[in-house]
Amino acid sequence: MVSKLAIHGGSSIRTMSWPGWPTSSPETVDNLLSVLNSQRWSISGPYRGVPSFEQRFAEAYARYTNANYCVPASSGTASLTMALEAVGVGAGDEVIVPGLSWVASASAVLNINAIPMLTDVNPQTGCLDPNAVEEAITSRCRAMTVVHLGSAVADLNALMHIAEKNNLPLIEDCSQAHGARFAGQHVGTFGIAGTFSMQHSKLLTSGEGGAVLTQDEQIARRLAHLRADGRTLSSVPPPLDHMELLETAELMGSNYCLSEFHAAILLAQLEKLDTENAIRRCNAEYLDELMLQIGCFPQQTTLGTTERVYYSYVIGLPESVLEKVSVEKLAEALSAELNLPCKPMYAALNQCTLYQPESRRRFALGKDFQSSVQPQRFSLPIAEVFSHSHIALPHHFLLAEETDMLDVQRALEKVMSHAEHL
Repeated sequence: MVSKLAIHGGSSIRTMSWPGWPTSSPETVDNLLSVLNSQRWSISGPYRGVPSFEQRFAEAYARYTNANYCVPASSGTASLTMALEAVGVGAGDEVIVPGLSWVASASAVLNINAIPMLTDVNPQTGCLDPNAVEEAITSRCRAMTVVHLGSAVADLNALMHIAEKNNLPLIEDCSQAHGARFAGQHVGTFGIAGTFSMQHSKLLTSGEGGAVLTQDEQIARRLAHLRADGRTLSSVPPPLDHMELLETAELMGSNYCLSEFHAAILLAQLEKLDTENAIRRCNAEYLDELMLQIGCFPQQTTLGTTERVYYSYVIGLPESVLEKVSVEKLAEALSAELNLPCKPMYAALNQCTLYQPESRRRFALGKDFQSSVQPQRFSLPIAEVFSHSHIALPHHFLLAEETDMLDVQRALEKVMSHAEHL
């Protein structure tokens, strides 16, 4: 007889704590102290005779990913906004957006008065479906965005082919894929730009932060202006105590600058990214085997992924279980068994309660525009099914010991056996 569920007052499968996130290091502390004592806390602060941490991180991340340029930013949303404007997307333009993602994938497009074209996803990966993209492209389409979701890399070969065939810039959103590689190449370097979030939960984090990669010099220059109110860093160091940013009058921007504190953290965190990714990958591969043993389906990635990383461990549930219980209730019960926040996968963006263009007057730009950005007008059957059949576990549990993965199997098996009582 299976014991009573923890959510109903029984004993939980897991009583020990999981590894925490994020984690610091002596280098992180040293870098932060350096900023504190530098009297330069921002790239708009006075030049002190040494490269800023923002510049040092930009160079390090570009080198790590084999990108020509990296422009840091204040958030992933800012990074995506900058990339869209850098490639020329503007008011009334349509942008392909995956229908299963965090709300910012759509809201960043909306924020520049462009139209997010919510597009369906692949049922195995949850990433943008190339066939659905072909059907969604119209004469008003000006760009494509793709999200590498959870632990999956999207079908970059097919998407790049579509982008080139239709002369559309492809922007990769790699906020969940720091360190992932496809065909041996870092994600974020396939399209015209690759955007990243360094928010608290991300694999590379400074609490808040972002970055954009590009191989294109002109795009990089536009990105630099867009993030610093139309200013860009001088190619020649200024005199001490003078600002390093120049007013060029080339392009009006906004303030999306990353602070020196955030850049200092990222520079230290980057040093351990590959090591942590390797630990997560090893445990996830073992957990894949354990999930298959109990009839569950680990998220798949596109064939050709050569370095898989895990922002979340995503599990597809058997239909026989979902006939008895909602994914929300099952995730709640699993959380109680594991003492770990387990969540349903993102809602499809046409059903996402956070994506409500009509709730802000700034988007009241006439009936045609308001009608075009209504999320309910888009049909996303695969995204909806994926959302209602998958749960996501946060990546930090994958930093535990391999034997700890057995707790996840035991807990999920226990919860599924009680499905009709949830």
